[in-house]
Amino acid sequence: MNTVGTPVAWAVFALVVVAALAVDLGLFNRRAIELGMREAGRWVAVWITLAAAFNVYVIHRFGVDKGLEFTQGYLLEMSLSTDNLFVFLLIFSYFRVPRAYQHRILFWGIVGTVLTRGTFIAVGAAVIEHFHFILYFLGAFLIYAAVKIVIHKDKDIDPSRNPVLRLFRRLFRVADDETGPRFTVRREGKLWATPLLAVLIVIEAVDVTFAVDSIPAIFGVTTDVFIVLTSNVFAVLGLRALYFVVSGLAQKLAYLSYGIATVLAFIGAKIVLGPWVAIPVGLSLAIVLGILLVAAGASLLARISRNRDSS
Repeated sequence: MNTVGTPVAWAVFALVVVAALAVDLGLFNRRAIELGMREAGRWVAVWITLAAAFNVYVIHRFGVDKGLEFTQGYLLEMSLSTDNLFVFLLIFSYFRVPRAYQHRILFWGIVGTVLTRGTFIAVGAAVIEHFHFILYFLGAFLIYAAVKIVIHKDKDIDPSRNPVLRLFRRLFRVADDETGPRFTVRREGKLWATPLLAVLIVIEAVDVTFAVDSIPAIFGVTTDVFIVLTSNVFAVLGLRALYFVVSGLAQKLAYLSYGIATVLAFIGAKIVLGPWVAIPVGLSLAIVLGILLVAAGASLLARISRNRDSS
């Protein structure tokens, strides 16, 4: 298996992640609160700093190229996840989940995401190692995913049609009138699921769907399992705080989807053309970062222009 990860490096990574989740659970998830944009922004800064500190460790142990791969993988997963957070916003709105409870659902959703992404990456790495030509199919799939994002950008999503939610309601008793923060309640000696647990299940199911796009994309950056997993997980850890920032900026990044589609198309083309065109890691990172900055900048300029026209 292609990896620079040593037992010590894997242990350091596991220790940092477990400690971060423990602190998050003890300080940030201990009680139901409504997180404001300012506090969420501070937490986003904390998670980015933690990822940057780990990347310093990666560069120290394995070299600058691996550090650049980590950075590109991290940015790619963050950008894809940012777009996906709008779907989470829609799900919470559909189920009328109070903002004070949303952070709790997202915490356990992220724990589940860390586990499922680890499984997906391990399987993907094993397949690529034995069938390297699969990478070219992944590249073609990423180009298809880019086109799909552009075509279906404004298509509405109906959470009630999620097959996992339908199956969940068939298999479990759901106390639809329960409005508290718990995932299960006991009534007359019987255990009932609450609407919050149903929302958590939908969030997890949607994230698995998102992974179908993001995992091939990050393998387009590097096939090193240690870099793929660590950059992916560190990006995921900051998603909960980022969600509350995104929910406050929901309409301010109108062109983000186009930027993400362009990034996916670029990564896909890089994989497909790999045997003939070699793009250095540093240049690839600069292109990805440049695309995202242009998309964000265009979104903000368009919003400023609309505000001027309406005033």
